[in-house]
Amino acid sequence: MNRLLPLCFCILLLWSCGPKPQETPKQKPNILFIFTDDQRADALGIAGNPNLKTPNIDALATSGTRFTNAYVMGGNHGAICAASRAMLMSGKGLFKVLDKLAKEKTMPMHFAEQGYSTFGTGKWHNEKSAFEKSFEHAENVYLGGMANHYAIPLRDMTEGDTLSAPEERGYSSDLFADAAKNFISSHVESGSDNPFFAYVSFTVPHDPYSPREDLIDTYLPDDMALPENFLPLHPFQFDQLNIRDENLMAWPRDPEKVKMALADYYGLITHLDQKVGELIQLLKEQGLYENTIIVYAADNGLAIGSHGLLGKQNMYEHSTKVPMIFSGPGVPQGQENDSFTYLYDIFPTLTELSELPTAEGIDGKSLVATMKNPDQNPRSHVFTAYRHTVRAIRDEDWKLIRYPERDFTQLYHLKEDPLEQNNLAEDPSYSDKIEQLKEVLLNEQIAAGDTVAWTAETILPLEYDHTKIERWIDRWQPEYTREKYFYDVEEK
Repeated sequence: MNRLLPLCFCILLLWSCGPKPQETPKQKPNILFIFTDDQRADALGIAGNPNLKTPNIDALATSGTRFTNAYVMGGNHGAICAASRAMLMSGKGLFKVLDKLAKEKTMPMHFAEQGYSTFGTGKWHNEKSAFEKSFEHAENVYLGGMANHYAIPLRDMTEGDTLSAPEERGYSSDLFADAAKNFISSHVESGSDNPFFAYVSFTVPHDPYSPREDLIDTYLPDDMALPENFLPLHPFQFDQLNIRDENLMAWPRDPEKVKMALADYYGLITHLDQKVGELIQLLKEQGLYENTIIVYAADNGLAIGSHGLLGKQNMYEHSTKVPMIFSGPGVPQGQENDSFTYLYDIFPTLTELSELPTAEGIDGKSLVATMKNPDQNPRSHVFTAYRHTVRAIRDEDWKLIRYPERDFTQLYHLKEDPLEQNNLAEDPSYSDKIEQLKEVLLNEQIAAGDTVAWTAETILPLEYDHTKIERWIDRWQPEYTREKYFYDVEEK
């Protein structure tokens, strides 16, 4: 027996020195990025909304991580979504990119460089050339901001890597989901070993508040609850109170009209939820679900009655906070994370989850560390801005909003007043808190490259006469919303 030991040792030595079988490379995860338009963070069933049913998105959240303090940094003009999407795709802050992407390296470009097959469908509210450089494949692409959901003009990618001329094709949510399903099925049928990056950008629940005809009565106005911070009029003037979003209803806001709008808004979201369910089901049928990271997010929030406003051109929580969900490989399941995040954090988060190199020159922070340890918050506060007229800073408990042109400040104790209803700025006992937050805000402005002063040279009045605000209707409103919300208003 002992004579066999040297022989066994030699055999083992020869085996260990010989060539080893090659390990199969780890397969990179696919990316399905679902992006919505004008969806409030609380416009989800899982966010505690008692009036809204979103079973598929809720299931996505429970299978992954939902960030409850995700924000859009703001906008440089009324179309907040243009700046929001530029930040999302570039990974850069508002004052680094504004609303322009043509000269930026985008998230899908970065994934394409790492071997991903890239696909885009839906809304693209930045330069056409930036889309054409960002995606290899595309179907049913909408270049623009607002659109009539019933008759949306769409384009496809041609063989010359340019988008075709637009043509009207039908209802937006159906067409975008169908395009994404076509791509996923074609990708599987091609037998490609490359992972895919699919960007599906819906135009809902942005107005017009016109659900598909069979979904119009999904929710009834009488069953809707007004926002708890509903007001007939905003208590003071700032910026343009008749900006396009605010024209969707007359002043003062009629509570019954707001309930009608909420019912339609939720109808758009329920249709969207159905499409999300279809996409997830297809991934499962094709054997892709277990190796696909799914992201669900929105470009900005919306007032829709809160604080007497309708749009997103303000710095209240309902307009700056957005839904953000990650699910799939590397993402903890069943987690709600209250870390402060921006939309432009998605870019570096996806690269880390996919084990790709991080793109250079971006401002976003990967959220993978805080997913693993929720106490590891990547930020202690959030800075938001709108044009040259509003700035805001918030930390865990407090929020300050500053209006330089009005020399006016709001201070809210969010821990006790999450709906921002009790302005404490006029109370002298909170002067130290205002100074503390002011210093943080000014430092954030410097870091972001924002040059707007705390107080403008010319101070405008806070008072306004709502009866003198001009109201008009835009060309994107279908007959359904014209009859319901506009009556005799002239088109502009």
